[in-house]
Amino acid sequence: MIRMRTKFPRGVVTSQTVGNIGLYYTCYKLSLFGWNVMSTARNAKGIDIMAYSQTGQKRVLIQVKTLSKKNPVPLGTKMDNHLSDFIVVCVRAYPHDFDCFVLTPVEIQRLAHKGEKDGKTSYWLQPKAYYCEKFKEQWSRIGSGVE
Repeated sequence: MIRMRTKFPRGVVTSQTVGNIGLYYTCYKLSLFGWNVMSTARNAKGIDIMAYSQTGQKRVLIQVKTLSKKNPVPLGTKMDNHLSDFIVVCVRAYPHDFDCFVLTPVEIQRLAHKGEKDGKTSYWLQPKAYYCEKFKEQWSRIGSGVE
């Protein structure tokens, strides 16, 4: 596969644009597996993508987390709020080539790091937890949209 390199002037690409890069790349990859893919409205709670099989008999809900570099993934203040079937973490979406990691909510809960600061709790997925061959480019875990 040919990897694209995109170079924009510093400060031109916003965090929202970086998020869109990961979202639409994930839609593209799912389409290659035969899924009919729809992204949800901006900032929909819990999911970013709804994908249906060719016959409409199967569906998957996916949350996409896109990072501009290999950083911890913010997961929020609660760990019981994952409505998706899979979480795809896209790393280095801008300005370099990027890698995607496919995880389940159960794996996210098991691997999450709990942080506490000023009496507030937050959860993070550290790079050492997700950035590994077990999850890297494992699109087949989601399955095929062709039945």
